[in-house]
This record gives sequence, C-alpha cells and structure tokens, in this order.
Amino acid sequence: MVNLAKIKTIGIIGAGQMGSGIAQIAAQAGFQTLLFDVNKEGLQKAILGIEKSLSKLFEKGKIDEHPPVILGRIKKVIQLSDLVQADFVIEAVNENEELKKSIFIELDKIMPSHVILASNTSSLSVTRLASVTRRPELFIGMHFMNPVPLMSLVEIIRGHATSNETYNLTKELSAKMNKVSVCSQDYPGFIINRILMPMINEAFYTLMEGIASAEDIDTGMKLGTNQPMGPLTLADFIGLDTCYAIIKILHDGLGDNKYRPCPLLKKYVDAGYFGKKSGQGVYKY
Repeated sequence: MVNLAKIKTIGIIGAGQMGSGIAQIAAQAGFQTLLFDVNKEGLQKAILGIEKSLSKLFEKGKIDEHPPVILGRIKKVIQLSDLVQADFVIEAVNENEELKKSIFIELDKIMPSHVILASNTSSLSVTRLASVTRRPELFIGMHFMNPVPLMSLVEIIRGHATSNETYNLTKELSAKMNKVSVCSQDYPGFIINRILMPMINEAFYTLMEGIASAEDIDTGMKLGTNQPMGPLTLADFIGLDTCYAIIKILHDGLGDNKYRPCPLLKKYVDAGYFGKKSGQGVYKY
C-alpha cells in the first residue's frame, strides 16, 4: 500500500467548478496536478479561474506562495491515459452514474494496480461505482464542498469493500490539502445531503403551501438558526436540478415518503429554472 510520502502527483478528472477547485487545492498543497478534461476550452477556462482565485487568496494573505508557482504545478491533459503518472486519482465529473462508471472502467485498466481511485460524488453509491473496477478495496468517495478552495470540509465515504488502509491514506491526503474530514458509510445522501436536502425540500413545501414568502423563509432561517444563507438561496446556489436529483436519490434509495421531492421544486426544474447558474431559480440573478 502506498503511503502519503509517496504520493507526488494527483490526477483530477473533470475541469468544471468542482474539478478545478480540487486541482487548485492539490497544487496549493504542493502536489504535481494533472487536470483532465476532453474539452480544451473548458480546461483553459478552468486554468484562468484557478489563476484568478489564487490571486485573490494571495492578495488577502490567505496563501504565502506566489500564484504563478502554484499554477506551474498544474498540467492540462486531454487523454485519460496521461493520468497513468498519477499516484492518486479523483474523479469530479457530472453527477451521472453511468458516466462515472464508464470513466472508472477505463481508468481501472490504465492505472497501476496500487493507485486509489476516488469519486467526488455527492449522492451516488460508492459501492456501485467501485463494483465496475477490479480494485473495490482501493475505491473511496471524497465529497468536497463548493467552492472547494474556501470550504474547509471534505466528506469521505467508505464503500462496502473500502479497506482501512485506503480510508486512512485518504484522510491523511485530505489533511495535507488543508481539509477537515468526516467519515460516512455508503448510504443515500451520506451525512451532509441526508440532512441538508430534506431541509431544502421542506423549504420548498413551505413556499408551495403559502406559509411564507421566499424572502421570509430565508430570513427566518438565517436569523432564527444562524445560517449564513437561507435554504432557498442555498438551493439556487447549489442548483435546483442538482437538489432535485439528490432528493430523488434519497427517496428512491431509502423508500421513505418523507423524502418525496416537493412538486414546486420539480416545477422549477421542469421550467429550466436551475438557480444562479441559469440566471433564474427561486430568485432572479
């Protein structure tokens, strides 16, 4: 089993918001970082975003190392086979089980047999993802919070076959990347979304039933429970489509009617109101 001292290069699959954020913190932690995406324009956009983020952190005194030095540790790659140099791989593509499985099937063939494969899934079964590989004991979930460079938590999810050695190394790696980790067993929603998504779903029921306006629901929860933003605003930032997909996973996976997706949330998603990223959700942006 590889120990932390032998991990020099980290591979990241997906140059979207999550993947680029993970690449940034890996490079900040001193790792050589391979950022993979099939979209060359997306890769370039990710690098520009990382550069901007690092500059802001440096200006605020949050990091000591000069941004160009950190950025120099990130290499763009467009062939999955280029990740063969990595000592640890984190997948961070869209929350689509079939897509993730297809990537891990290929990755399992490419990577040396001792390399740990991690998925930045927020809700999908780590055990099912691991089952398409020949190394389920070296497979684990790493659910980073968004935005990755600013949020201090990573939720580590143990699949059914994940070994203690894999978990311990992943926990050490998370600490090296300046993250506090919590450990969840592999059940729908894990820890964070098992608690967070029902709250968001209930906020939509509260809105749908006319109990209060969106503004009053958010203000009440902010000031009454000391949260940084209300649940409807948070849903807009996460993406209403993402919230709806996770609630459905909870409902389907646990079979309890208390997780039934709110019809109003579904209506927003059906209308294409995905939140901040689409310019319209519960609120306009």
